[in-house]
Amino acid sequence: MKNALAKIDAVDLQAILARHLPMYRVKVPHYQATMLDSLLEIWQGHHESLLDIGGGTGVIAEAMARLFPVGSVRAIDLVDRFCADLSVQTSSYDGKSIPFETASFDAATINNVLHHVPIAERTSLLCQVRRVVKGPLYIKDHVRTGRLDNLRLTAMDAIGNIPFDGQVSANYLSQDDWQSLAEASGYRIGATACPRAYRGPIHAIIFPNRLETTMRFDPA
Repeated sequence: MKNALAKIDAVDLQAILARHLPMYRVKVPHYQATMLDSLLEIWQGHHESLLDIGGGTGVIAEAMARLFPVGSVRAIDLVDRFCADLSVQTSSYDGKSIPFETASFDAATINNVLHHVPIAERTSLLCQVRRVVKGPLYIKDHVRTGRLDNLRLTAMDAIGNIPFDGQVSANYLSQDDWQSLAEASGYRIGATACPRAYRGPIHAIIFPNRLETTMRFDPA
């Protein structure tokens, strides 16, 4: 059931992802369930149309279509790595001009992607999002506080992305960077999700949970 107040159950999410990616037949997606929970916390009502930017394999867009209060979901990415049997629409684009008319979507998501976008291109990308999306932009990403965090996040990206042929090179943002990016792109940070336990106590020693952030960028 699409209920913004419902907590995402990792086993239920596993059943959705396993239909498209065999690895999830044995792997319970605790991280992804926590990520989706953080998005639901700051979600604003029902969005009839949702654009997922940098959708990768498309399985997170598929999960949002099934579990979130949305009508339709479309995923786009630079490279077509989308699973072939998704119910959501997918397409590739050039990374610069989002190929939709102005105000085509009610909301958008960018999950663990913006740190891979070259610094000089981030504002223009979000301005494109601002053009094609009427409402909020939900962002799940990372936040750094120093050089050691850069090393931690680089290692995390390698672990999470290499199995899916995803991007590894990245430049991570501080909280001040996020604030500046929002303002430069015509947004304001309208909400930030509460901290969550993405990793258990032992793994969190190496990769602290404070490295994760979820924000809602509202049109300014």
